[in-house]
Amino acid sequence: MIDLNELLKNLISAPGLSGYESPVRTLIEQAWQPLTDELHISRLGSLHGLRRGSLTEPRPSVLISAHMDAIGLMVKGLVGEFLRLTQIGGVDARILPGQAVTVHGRQDLPGVIVQPPAHLLPQPYHEAAVPLEYLLVDTGLTAQELARQVRVGDLVSFAQAPLTLAGDAIAGHTLDNRVSVVALTACLELLQKRLLAWDVWAVASAQEEETLGGAFTSGFQLRPSLAIAVDVTFAASPGSPSHNTYPLGKGITLGWGPNIHAGVFRAFEELAKKLEIPYAVEVIPRHSGTDGYALQVVAEGIPTMVIGIPLRYMHTPVETVSMKDVRRAGRLLAEFITTLDETFLEKLSWDA
Repeated sequence: MIDLNELLKNLISAPGLSGYESPVRTLIEQAWQPLTDELHISRLGSLHGLRRGSLTEPRPSVLISAHMDAIGLMVKGLVGEFLRLTQIGGVDARILPGQAVTVHGRQDLPGVIVQPPAHLLPQPYHEAAVPLEYLLVDTGLTAQELARQVRVGDLVSFAQAPLTLAGDAIAGHTLDNRVSVVALTACLELLQKRLLAWDVWAVASAQEEETLGGAFTSGFQLRPSLAIAVDVTFAASPGSPSHNTYPLGKGITLGWGPNIHAGVFRAFEELAKKLEIPYAVEVIPRHSGTDGYALQVVAEGIPTMVIGIPLRYMHTPVETVSMKDVRRAGRLLAEFITTLDETFLEKLSWDA
């Protein structure tokens, strides 16, 4: 049986920034190897795992996408003994000063993000958050050594170690969205003992944080009958509005809005009630900000669902998630897949 906690810690400890997912993809491939019938990598770098169904070919298929890429930083310039930065994905500069990082140069270098003394910054930033353009990375190397080791365009990833908290919670960077990869892995493990009618495509997608390119291209290549995007959503934290956030450890979310197929939503909601899996309806009136959007509009359109795992402090190095919710998401996915039969698509309706 897979230790999901250890798997998650391993995945968030590996680099894999958006567009550069190879290190973490290797770990996911190792985890999925015994759980799938076939594995391959798309031209854009997404990992596809196939679990074959039992219906006569051509079989319907369901694609479950969990993006594996992460936000991070990139070297923009060298200034003597220091590195200037730009961002990959949505990085909030307010949380960067003092953070430990790894600079992926000719070799991996430990570093720390620093800022000049307040009196040396432009006056508006003497007592305010310092923009990314003024932040630097100090690796401890001399200017000459640094120039030999690091080049413009090298990646910089967060280096804080995962932290196990009380209440079955884990904190760390990159939980968005490696937690959903772990939920999908839990789903695949549960399906090992099930006879499935449909084919199942497990996708660890690339580039969600920047382009949605992995979901667009994998959806187009695999052409599933249904698609499910699994991602994190905003968990309640101090000062957060209750109508826009969801309790940590109290259940997953089922997306509802134009990005989601109403018939697939109803099937998930009925199943969650039957299994007594706690959930909340997450209203998503526009683009969901997940792989769900890309999957929905591929080719002639794919009926799509979005599942959310509540996460505190999104896009920071101390994102926090409850493993209870991760396991709930994995179980609901597995149970839904086992309900798919030869009549499901015939009965699927947007309006019914």
